[in-house]
Amino acid sequence: MAGSEADEHPPQIREAFERTVRLVSSARLRDAVMTPLADSAEELDLLAEIEGATSSRLIAEERGIGGLTADELVHGVPHAKFINASFAYAKPRAPNRFNPANRGAWYAALDTETCIAEVGYHLTQALSDAGDFDTVVEYGEMIASMSGVFIDLRHLPDHPSLDPAPEKGYPAGNALAAQARAEGHNGIIYPSVRHETGTCIAALWPNVVQSVVQGAMYRLTWSGAPEFAWEAI
Repeated sequence: MAGSEADEHPPQIREAFERTVRLVSSARLRDAVMTPLADSAEELDLLAEIEGATSSRLIAEERGIGGLTADELVHGVPHAKFINASFAYAKPRAPNRFNPANRGAWYAALDTETCIAEVGYHLTQALSDAGDFDTVVEYGEMIASMSGVFIDLRHLPDHPSLDPAPEKGYPAGNALAAQARAEGHNGIIYPSVRHETGTCIAALWPNVVQSVVQGAMYRLTWSGAPEFAWEAI
């Protein structure tokens, strides 16, 4: 059955968001893992060079990687490495809802509760696959502003790209994201699939993510069951 006009040509909107939230693993917020191994600045430089040879972000910044060109990435702005990493570290065997296997995106939400619901859902799936629901993880907020023209799915909860089943929703979402990039749109605004009242944004270009600052920290705890608890720390 052919899709509706709204499915094939969803509305566009020019909008500015003063505050969006993305959660980043606390491991990424700590000092470089090589730092304790170095006894001097010279040794640290050498270790950084070794690390850079295998870092997807550094490779992308130097010469591009996968479906991402080096000149798309941002430089000289606060937390540029976090922005660039979100686009450079795609999942070769597992595309997400609005990014393909060879190019990432900056996924954010309008509030922290939505971020926690989204992150918690995917971590629960990973723990289920591993057969172990005992773990504690910590995340930090990365707060950013965004503005420009976006595809707007907020009033289209039945759009194919928002199907909760990844095997259905993700291919449709990737097709929509490819269309949005081809038309030069900044990203996609959509109702959260994992948090009923939440709103999410997928920024499709690094330079859409502006004025990034680090916010609060949160701990998510699984204690032997799929349900998890969370708290600010």
